[in-house]
Formats: sequence, C-alpha cells, structure tokens
Amino acid sequence: MRKALLPSLVIIVASLLLIRIFFLQIVDDSFKLKSENNAIKIKYDYPERGYIYDRNGVLLVANQSSYDIMVIPRDMKKIDTLEFCSLLAITKEEFIKKIKKARVYSPMLPSVFLPQLNKLEYAAFQEKIRKFEGFYIQKRSLRDYQDNFGSNVFGFITQVNEKIIEKNPYYIGGDLIGKQGVEESYEIELRGQKGVKYILKDKFNREIGPYKEGKYDTISKQGQDLTLTLDAELQKYGEELMINKWGGIVAIEPKTGEILALVTAPSYDPGILVGRQRSKNYTFLYKDSIAKPLYDRGLLAEYPPGSPFKILTALVGLQEGVIDTETTFFCRRGFSYARGRFMKCHDSGASKLHNGIYNSCNTYFANVFMKTINKYKDPGVGVDVWAKHVKSFGLGDFMGSDLPTGKKGSIPTSKTYKKLYPAGGWRSTAIVSNAIGQGEILMTPIQLANMMATVANRGYYFTPHVIKKIEGKVIDKKFRTKHMTTIDKKNFEPVINGLYDVYNLGTARGLGAVGIEICGKTGTAENFLRVNGKRVKLQDHSIFVAFAPKDNPKIAIAVFVENGYWGARWAGPITTLMIEKYLNKKITRLDLEKKMLNGSLKSQYDKLRPKKVQDSLTLIKTKLLDSIAKIKREKDSINNKKLEKNIKIDSLKSRT
Repeated sequence: MRKALLPSLVIIVASLLLIRIFFLQIVDDSFKLKSENNAIKIKYDYPERGYIYDRNGVLLVANQSSYDIMVIPRDMKKIDTLEFCSLLAITKEEFIKKIKKARVYSPMLPSVFLPQLNKLEYAAFQEKIRKFEGFYIQKRSLRDYQDNFGSNVFGFITQVNEKIIEKNPYYIGGDLIGKQGVEESYEIELRGQKGVKYILKDKFNREIGPYKEGKYDTISKQGQDLTLTLDAELQKYGEELMINKWGGIVAIEPKTGEILALVTAPSYDPGILVGRQRSKNYTFLYKDSIAKPLYDRGLLAEYPPGSPFKILTALVGLQEGVIDTETTFFCRRGFSYARGRFMKCHDSGASKLHNGIYNSCNTYFANVFMKTINKYKDPGVGVDVWAKHVKSFGLGDFMGSDLPTGKKGSIPTSKTYKKLYPAGGWRSTAIVSNAIGQGEILMTPIQLANMMATVANRGYYFTPHVIKKIEGKVIDKKFRTKHMTTIDKKNFEPVINGLYDVYNLGTARGLGAVGIEICGKTGTAENFLRVNGKRVKLQDHSIFVAFAPKDNPKIAIAVFVENGYWGARWAGPITTLMIEKYLNKKITRLDLEKKMLNGSLKSQYDKLRPKKVQDSLTLIKTKLLDSIAKIKREKDSINNKKLEKNIKIDSLKSRT
C-alpha cells in the first residue's frame, strides 16, 4: 500500500499540471494577452478626464489634447538619430538615456519616450514619423485650466511611478494620475476607464487585425464631471487680496459645511504644471523651502490661534457654570496671575462677557479659564473637561475633509502636562496662556473657519468639503452628517452679541460694510522661529475670524496673514472684503480694497531669506514667468489657427 502511494501522488500532481497548462494555453486565451507576446500589440484608448465646475456652473478645468512619443525598443530599426534629436530638440545623450530606460522597463512593451508634446510639436513629428520605426504617437488629454487660480484645490496630474504601478495594476508606464487636491481625492471618478485593443501582427511585424475578432477589447469610459462647492469669483478674489502676503483664507457655508474659498499664499498658476516644462517648474516650486508655494497653508499650517480662541474660552466657562453674562473682572492693563507672572492687556477697567469679547480683554479670559480648571480639585480633570468641550468643535484632530492633506492641530490634555511636568505640581496658573489661544494650542485655518461656522450655527457643524456633486453619484454621507458640540444652544447668543459689537464698538471698529451684520473677532498671535538652535521673535501674525449675517448666516471665514502685525491691520480688512464680495457680489469698501490689493509684506518675508537666495529666486521667477508667457503664446497660436480654419470653412460654405 505504501509503495503504491508515492507513484500515485506523482501521477496526480503531474495530471493536474498538464490540465492547468492545457487550460492556460488552449482554453484560456487571455493568458497570451498577459504575457509579453510578440504576435500581439496592445493599444490603449485613453478617455478624457472629467471636467471640473464651480458651485455656479462655471467651468474651471477642462482638457486639451496632448501627445506622447512611445517607443518599443525591440521594434526599433536603424534611424537617423541626428535628425530625430534635432526634430524634438533633445541631445543624443538624452536619446540614449531614454532608450536605456525603456529597455529596462521592457524591450517588447511600449513605454513613454517623450511625454506631453503640444500640437505644434506633434505636427512636426507626425510628418516624419515613418522614418522612425519602433516609435508611435499616443494621444492623451492634459488639463486645460480656464484661469490662473485654485492650484491648491485642483492639484495636478503627473506620470505614475513604479511604486504606483506595483500597488495598482490598472496603471502602466506612461499613465497619468492625479496628485494633490481634488485630482487626487477623486482620481477614480475623474480618470474614467481606459479602453484596450489587442492587435494581431504577422512575422513581418505588420498589423493584420484584431486578436480573436476583438473578443478581449474594451471600450474607454469617459471620466465623470465634478461640481465643486467653491465660488470661483470668491476664490480668485481671495488670491488677489493675498498677493505679496503669506497665509491662508478659508470660507465655509455654515449650514452645509461647503467650502466656498480655500486660499493659500503664496500660490502659483496651475497652468505651469502642464506640458513638458512641468517637471522643471515643479522642481522650482518644491525647492522654495521658505515661501513654500506647494504647501497648502489653509489645511496644513498649524498656528497659535490667538484671541479668536477666547470665543471657546467664554463658551466653556458658560457651559461649566463658572461665569454668567454679569460676571465681572477688573483689568489694570494686564493680569497678575502668580508671583512674578503678569499677562499684559491693552484694555483696562471692569470687564463683563460682552465688552470682554469686543475689547478682547486678556484679563477677563484668563480669569474665566482659571475658574474653569479650578472648578475641579484635580487640575488634570479640569483640563480634560475643558479639552472635551473644545474638541467637540472639531479641534485637535483631522477635520476629515475630502482633500488628501491636513493637520490635526493640538489641544492639550492632562497627558500633555504630565509629560511637561513629570514631577507634577502644575496648576491652572502654569497653563493660563491657553485662555488666549497661545500656550500648547495649535489650529489650522480650516479649523478656525469651522469653529466660526459652528458658532454661527449655534452649536453644530458639518464636515468641511469641496465636493458638491459627482455626475451620476451621491456625495459621501459623512459630509451630510450633523456634528453637535457639548455647548448648550442658549450659551451661544450672549457670545454672538459680543462678536457683533467687535465691529461696532471694539477692535474692528471702522472695518464694517454697509448693510451687512458681521460678527467677528480680531487676533494677534506671537510668532517665533528657531535659528541656529535659538528661539527668535519675529513679527506677530494677523488673524481674523467672522461670520455673516448675524442671523441666518451664509458665510463663515478665517483669515491668517503671517507676519501681519495685528488682527485689524491685514486679516480684518481682507475678511470684510471677502464677506462683502460673497454676499453682495460687489465692493463698497473701495478704500479697504485698494489698501489690500496694493499692500505688501514682502519686506517682512525677505528678512527670512539670505541675500544670495533672494537674487537666485528673482532670476528663477523671471524664467518661470517666461515659461508661463510661452505657454500662453502657444495656446493663442493654436486658437488663432483654429479660428482661421473656421473662417475658411465658413467662407467655402458661403460660396457653395
């Protein structure tokens, strides 16, 4: 019995292998398609990416034709490399390098030799392509931006790398994929589905027809169009206001969480990351480690929120019952909260909730914070109760927006102070700077804007998002889910009344717009930078948060201007202008507009750069502007030729 077992196993295994080989080679023809089969040529049909529109139906991103020169190294015959290189304006060294790279990828499969030719370059090469056997042209679609704003929201498209190909079998060498912004978040919807054709070749490498009569061919499916929540006019206006300033603007519709504007500054024209100059232009943007134009400050920059955080200090104090609207604290240009410790304040006299808010009295809010923590015998418990209330506004964690990037910010808890004070003994006086948005608190501009949307709604918010509609689909349920805070609705009204008088009686006097009831809060945050290991004090940041109108609010906004001195100097006027632009579609505060459009903080930012770096960046910027001008000239040339062609066609029609 045992002697028969081994031969039986060998026979069974051999039989199974033979059956599998028979199935793969005779029954299942698709195996041939998956292997590098010399007799079959694979052609891909790439669909157009979906268009992108703003909330009002304004076209933001369309497509333009682009052409890649593809090469199959094994099919290459003797070609005139001098003529080839001259035609495409490349060197012989570049030619050799690209062919070597293609051979490494696969000698028998097509790979991109030169990507993203424009129509003029394509026409010149197409005329002589018969001379260059082994090369062919693959038509694709590149993005065509209708204006020069919104680069941080849109993102860009780029070629896939080996890691992406290994991770996702849909992509092959030369394919394009969305990176950053909605291009990345909604890649699957936007890209569509590419079509595939399998062409049979004879022994002379000539195409003789579809393989298996097209049994395995697939048709391409166009990408889905997206409608964004952005207001194109507001986005563009915000970017104009932030020229020669660094920072971010985030505007949200409170009732829905829809992002109306998401501005980061400095930014760039999205058109420069299209075409053959994309790589060079991207490298320039990437290497600017000081201004960081690729860094979306609205989502990623974590700042001390400063005085706008006093709104939450007040709300938590009311909810915890440690104050009411009549609770009074006396300010003497500051607050002595411990031996040798004094918190400065620009206010003086008796402060209650109402005037404490519109005058932004540090003394008032420091006392409220300490009373909140001191309500509990253990300050650790007090801090955790305070943190729970604050985090219910979406702080201290990722916002969960539909953009592929973000930061959590920081809301300290008892764990934070156990690490900072391992010996214990800390009390509310040690952490009182949290009361005024300093200390261990960090927030991003989108978190500040969402905080104001929550206050505007009297206690709830929807997760901020940029998608309004996807063709043929319903948007994610999480963007339609209401999030409630731990603060009772009744506690919001007295705080909102104080915010309303910031414009009438307080720190934003003179910044109002006729006919609009704006509730806002100025902010100034200290700004430090580590230079050679030392903490150096720089010019303070300018912050402003607001919503309008006071009742039935339509917009909540946060503006952050780096090195902008104080809240009402830069961030305040920009906030007013953005609100007026959105609600009234026109500007009456022309004095503020002129000042903001012409104003510059470049001298502040130049202090952060060595002189040699400034000169180098000026030179590179000039080249970049030349590159943008060249792209526009080529576009105009193509459009003019189209126009001339249409005129000739119309002329011929009229003759006949």
